[in-house]
Amino acid sequence: MPSLTRIDHIMQSVRERIAARTYPPGTRLPSVRAQAQSAGVSISTIVEAYGRLAAEGLIEARAGSGFYVTAPLAPLSLAALEPALERDIDPLWISRQSLEAGQDMLMPGCGWLPSDWMYDQGVRRGLRKAARSSNADLTDYGSPLGLEPLRQLLARRLVQSEIDVAPHHIMLTDSGTHAIDLICRFFLEPGDTVLVDDPCYFNFHALLRAHRAKVASVPYTHQGPDLHAFEAALQEHKPRLYITNSGIHNPTGARLSATTAHSVLAMAQRADLYIIEDDIFGDLESRPATRLAALDGLSRVVQIGSFSKTLSASLRCGYIAAQAPWIDSLVDLRTATSFSSNRLASHILHSALGDSGYRKHLERVRHRLSKAMDHTVTQLEQLGLTPWLRPREGMFLWACLPAGHDALRLARACLPHGVVLAPGPVFSQAPDAARFLRFNVAQCSDKRIFNVLKRALDKELSV
Repeated sequence: MPSLTRIDHIMQSVRERIAARTYPPGTRLPSVRAQAQSAGVSISTIVEAYGRLAAEGLIEARAGSGFYVTAPLAPLSLAALEPALERDIDPLWISRQSLEAGQDMLMPGCGWLPSDWMYDQGVRRGLRKAARSSNADLTDYGSPLGLEPLRQLLARRLVQSEIDVAPHHIMLTDSGTHAIDLICRFFLEPGDTVLVDDPCYFNFHALLRAHRAKVASVPYTHQGPDLHAFEAALQEHKPRLYITNSGIHNPTGARLSATTAHSVLAMAQRADLYIIEDDIFGDLESRPATRLAALDGLSRVVQIGSFSKTLSASLRCGYIAAQAPWIDSLVDLRTATSFSSNRLASHILHSALGDSGYRKHLERVRHRLSKAMDHTVTQLEQLGLTPWLRPREGMFLWACLPAGHDALRLARACLPHGVVLAPGPVFSQAPDAARFLRFNVAQCSDKRIFNVLKRALDKELSV
């Protein structure tokens, strides 16, 4: 890997030999001089690598004798000796395939921007600033409510979306997913019903399953949830919560209209329904869509978000904006389950968001996404796929396959060729879900994606 240093390479080589039992416990490693000559590096590089391995407890130095392996005998792996078991494509399949993919994998089905699209310059400046901060910022626990300057900044940002919220009505979390998890812990008991869009973000299903909640789905239209189906679901299932995206909907790219938003809130009021509004893609909008939290005044709507899609996924930091009594109870839950906020990540995020370059970064990302959307639509239409909707903004395109094709079979067929797709059935319970694929247009610049997809489509027709 190009990002590894020479020291990293030496350490990785030794670790691999220990794992493969080439270096069993008690093995004497090559001398520092011999290892340096063999690897073509300096003696100081080997000294540092061996020193770090010793700090990890894998090897030890014996005076006058050299370095010896102290790690226990590695377990024998039989994975390579047995046929791999094919996992069903479920709501976690795409995430696992994408997160565990090697650098040579192409991921048009993943849900994030390429690393070179992210705001790494702002993160680097934030890291340098954090390195100069007090010892407490680098080593101590953070407040369960979260870093106050960051909460003040988030409050000002939310006001721009017409969500009037005070900093003490905002709690920082470890991520957007962590925010939803805490809210589900707060609102739900096992067996409660939660309403979701159909299609919706697949991890909603996985997270709700972890909370032993029942899930009911409402068809999503170009303007938001189907209102007749929404009313019927409220009467039939008596759901406790509704989880949705108001801005850029995942996976369709649609936007909630003001008319639909008012109707949804009116029905929620009558049915005593609470709403989680996931606004994780809000910064990708140049013209913000209607927000339920703005219309509702955070009465029965809880808004959550993070900056993993626009700034850095490595900075695990999200937020919850809600009425004060709920925030107080959520702080208790946060303390009980993860004790405190991520103080260091919060400082870095605060620095990056407050950086004047972040606004320019977003403008560039939006422009690149617009061009990528045009390119992806053109390539898919040449293969016979039809956009369900041509999104105004954002990274997602919900595309319908030609008649006779199955998204699950295509996903399995493309994976061995290094392409991770996102098939419709992980997002939707509708009977025709297997006719759809979600594409991340930012991840579709490589022509190999469409070549692999074309071969898979042609092969399906020939079967």
